[in-house]
Formats: sequence, structure tokens, C-alpha cells
Amino acid sequence: MTKPASRLRLLITLSLVGVLFTIGVILVGAWTRLVDAGLGCPDWPGCYGRLVVPDAGRALSHSPDVPLESFKAWIEMIHRYVASTLGLLVIALVLLGMPLRRRAGYPWGVSLALLAVILLQGAFGAFTVTLKLWPQVVTLHLLGGLSVMLMFLWLHLRLRRFASTEAPATPRRALTPLWGLAMVLLLLQLALGGWVSSNYAGIACQGFPTCNGQWWPATDWSEGFHLTQTVGPNYLHGQLHADARTAIHFGHRLGALALGLGLLLLAWRHWHERRLRPWLGALLGAYAVQLGVGVANVLLWLPLWLALLHTAGAVALVVLMALAVWVWREPVAHGERRQRAEKEWAHA
Repeated sequence: MTKPASRLRLLITLSLVGVLFTIGVILVGAWTRLVDAGLGCPDWPGCYGRLVVPDAGRALSHSPDVPLESFKAWIEMIHRYVASTLGLLVIALVLLGMPLRRRAGYPWGVSLALLAVILLQGAFGAFTVTLKLWPQVVTLHLLGGLSVMLMFLWLHLRLRRFASTEAPATPRRALTPLWGLAMVLLLLQLALGGWVSSNYAGIACQGFPTCNGQWWPATDWSEGFHLTQTVGPNYLHGQLHADARTAIHFGHRLGALALGLGLLLLAWRHWHERRLRPWLGALLGAYAVQLGVGVANVLLWLPLWLALLHTAGAVALVVLMALAVWVWREPVAHGERRQRAEKEWAHA
């Protein structure tokens, strides 16, 4: 095997590792948030001025007003350690890809974009602590984690295509407005989910399908979606009143309904395409499971394991949407088309 070929194989493997590792980082971040450890260390990037969690005496001398809770501090630092490792992986991908960057079709732009996003994500991680869990930053940090995972996945797919010697039999298809609508609805629902989490509105609506015993509950939409909240207060456990949190939660439910309708419409429009059908089916299945987990979170008062599963469901929706988009856009290779024709003739 030639050196460029072995380098490309390593890049393909590392990009897939990046996808899986990012999923782990997202879940560790969700766990950190759910156990209220987001401010387990009052400073950044260290913890009470140290690279490891110090003892109570040193913590007290560094931040007298913030008593050390060792368990929460260690959770926060573990999250930082794994996130930093992810950053090193991105840098390795960029450095390994440099010798191939001038070759036609190599996804060098995707690699640089991934590096930029991971640096931005690190900045948001710092702002999450220094701005004391300001909901706007926390929500963007959550979306940033999903963006990093998505870019790792896209880089992996592009690298696999670059390594392929199969010539395309059809041109790449552009996204239609229906695909655009489905992706926008998913993005909005993810943002609403982050806003629910960062404002501690997960159980603001009690009961299902009604909310607090009503089909249209008392809500304060202007306060719930007031995006210029004051920077400065400690937002641990939230600052909004009950009706504002109800508006956020109820908005998330409405967003789930809109996303479900959008996915059903997308599946109905493209179900006849055999190559795309498994991915559309998986997307609808993941949505159904995610909906069930969301309802269970409300009825069971947001247990930790179920809340983590809900985060994992959001990750699954992003991955499956990306793969469905890839299958829709990418041309069929000559060899693949030939194999498909042979199977169709065999079953005729």
C-alpha cells in the first residue's frame, strides 16, 4: 500500500472515531448539566486555579465564596478532559490531511471548517462557566456539540467518497425545498430542546397530552423567549417564573409535532426510492422513540437515565438526517447500479 493510500485509510478511521468520540462527549456534557455540575469549577480552563481538582483547603483559598463539591468538580473536569482530547483529534486530522489537500476532491475545506467549529465550541465552553450558565450560551454550546459531530460525520463520508474509484452514474442532486424544511424543523427542535434544558423547563408541563391539566396552558411567551436576558446572575436552576418555563416547554411540544409532520411528509414524498427508503424508515423510527422518551420524561419527572436517553435520541436524529441527505444527494456508482439491475432481473 502506498503512503498516500495508508494516510487516507488512517484519516477515514480517525474521522469515524471522531464521530463516536463526539457522541460520548455530548453525553458526558449532558450528564454534567443534569447533575448540576456545570459550575462545579468556578473558573476555566482549570479548576480553582489547578489542572486537577484540588483539596478543599486550596479551593477555599482560591475562591472563598464557592465551596468545593468534589464530585461535581470532577465531573466538570472529566468533561473538559474528554473535550480537549477531541480537539487534539481534530488537529491531527488537519495535519494528516495537509499533504492531500491539493488533490481534486479532497475535503480540505471541511477539515478546516471542523477545526474552526471545535475552536468556537471551546470558547463557548469557557463562556458557559464564566457567564454562569447563561441560557443563550448553554444552548449554543449544546448545538455546537451536535455541529462538531455532524462535521466529523460529513468529513468521514467525504473521505470515503474521495477514496472510492467508482465513477458516478448519475449527477449529484440538489436539495429540494422539502428537504430544506425538514432540516430547518429539526434544527429548530434541537434549539428548543437546548432552550428547555438551559432554562430548566423539562417538567414545567406536568402530564401528557395536556399541560398542567389544560390543552392550552397559561404561558408567558415574551419572557420565556426573551433572548436578551441579563448577563451576570447565576443561572443554575434557572431564573424564569413558572409561566415562562411553561411557554418554553409547550413550545418544544409544538416543535415536536411540526417536526413529526415534516418527517412524515418527507417520507411520503420519497418512499418510492428503494435506496432512500431504509434511511427514511430509520428516521421515522428514531423520531417515534424520541417522542416516547420525551413523554416518559414528563410522566416520570425527568429521571437522569431517561434524560440522557433523550439526548442520545437527539444525536440519533441528527445522524440519520445527515445520512438520509447524503444518500439523496450522492450519485449512484456504476458498479452499484449494475448490481442493483442484476438483483432486479433476478427477482423478475
